[in-house]
Amino acid sequence: MEFKMKMKNQKGVAAVEFALVLPLFLLITFGIIEFSLALYDQAVITNASREAARYGIVLTKPSALQIQQVATNYCSNHLISFGTGGNTCPSGNITVAGDGGQYGTPLTVTVKYQFTPLALGNLISPLSGALSLSATTVMYNE
Repeated sequence: MEFKMKMKNQKGVAAVEFALVLPLFLLITFGIIEFSLALYDQAVITNASREAARYGIVLTKPSALQIQQVATNYCSNHLISFGTGGNTCPSGNITVAGDGGQYGTPLTVTVKYQFTPLALGNLISPLSGALSLSATTVMYNE
């Protein structure tokens, strides 16, 4: 009889525990997703700067605009973004220094990107604003 009474008093405990744990679980889950997307986009802009720099140092010696276009194309094909900026790196965020240089001179390509979080953006953005990602590649002209 005592066992029956204890079970009767325990009704609804699982629902209360679930209600307390669910917000924390969702926060951790969406935090992992947001962080993964930011790391992926950082890898993409790093590769975009590397691709553009490699394109810029080869024998043809393209202009800065052509080098910027290579980085923009790479970003538009690979970036994942759910924000208002879309999945491109505007050419104003891609800087090229040392294009058309002589053999052995450095070519620097910098790609900047504003990462806008999807789910946690409304919670984090008042504290830190949009996350600024940047990648710089320096290669020497061949």
